[in-house]
Amino acid sequence: MNNVHDLRALTIRAGTPADAPALVALDPVARSDGDERRTHIQRWCRAGSILLADTPTGPAGYCVLEYTFFDQGFVTMLMVAESGRGHGVGEKLLRAAMASCLTGKLFTSTNLSNQPMQRLLQRVGWRSVGMVHGLDDGDPEVFYLCTPRTR
Repeated sequence: MNNVHDLRALTIRAGTPADAPALVALDPVARSDGDERRTHIQRWCRAGSILLADTPTGPAGYCVLEYTFFDQGFVTMLMVAESGRGHGVGEKLLRAAMASCLTGKLFTSTNLSNQPMQRLLQRVGWRSVGMVHGLDDGDPEVFYLCTPRTR
């Protein structure tokens, strides 16, 4: 896996369709769920929705920023390579999404059981704004908001 320990070598850039195979390779869901996540990654790359955390040896993670949630920015996906977690890659990707968002509000969501993601969101200034039951049985979805004053 990429050496993500030296964050000075990590850059954030827009993903391209050519990046899709490398993103599939770093995403454990894409490697195991058949075609669904792979299809999403390819679509996100074609649409220009991917922010990619790049290192000299390849991608360390990616973030998807879309505007399909009531015409507001929404971080649809944040994925960091398993061996790169806990080294600031997710934070850099979230901060890049926050900086590049074109709307006054930026939302995301995560399962209630995903405590690492909730801690990351709180650490970078997002606040919990609601919960939806029924998306994943027994694991509600918690929604977060980042507003201009927290960006």
